[in-house]
Amino acid sequence: MNRRSFLMISAALLAASCGPTVTAPQLGPDGKPLPRAYRIPAGSEGKIEYNMLDSVNALRQARGVAPLQLDARLNAAAATHARDMSVQNRPWHFGSDGSSPIDRVQRVGYSGRLVGENISETYETELETLAAWMEEDATRNVILDGSARDMGFAWYQESNGKIWWTLVTGAPGAGAV
Repeated sequence: MNRRSFLMISAALLAASCGPTVTAPQLGPDGKPLPRAYRIPAGSEGKIEYNMLDSVNALRQARGVAPLQLDARLNAAAATHARDMSVQNRPWHFGSDGSSPIDRVQRVGYSGRLVGENISETYETELETLAAWMEEDATRNVILDGSARDMGFAWYQESNGKIWWTLVTGAPGAGAV
């Protein structure tokens, strides 16, 4: 009996030592954890898009706002801008050709009205980026605007790990403005 107990305890300790090691995150001067580069795995595009859509819709539902649906044209506008911000090496709402978010939405054939565009330059996940957008009034309003029904979401990740995120919302059939 003692031998059996010893073997079971030894096996349990061995198994426990093989588990992942938890290390404390490095903290920045503000006391918050420093971001770690998030690498987007190849082939996970759909998973990330729907993860963002589900998360946005959960936030909208909590506020009593109708859900959004992914729109391929808005995804294309978001993808174009995410890549272009990387080329320009700055997060801003104007394209290298001087285009505005309205111009980009019209170029992809979206016939509705642009509600808003959120952008980010980060090394963080899509959900960490969404959390940051929800902390600011202007970007939170784009996500929770009750007139929006469509969403486009895309990103471009550079080889150094930096990710340029773009989320676009639109109101279908409202006429481009």
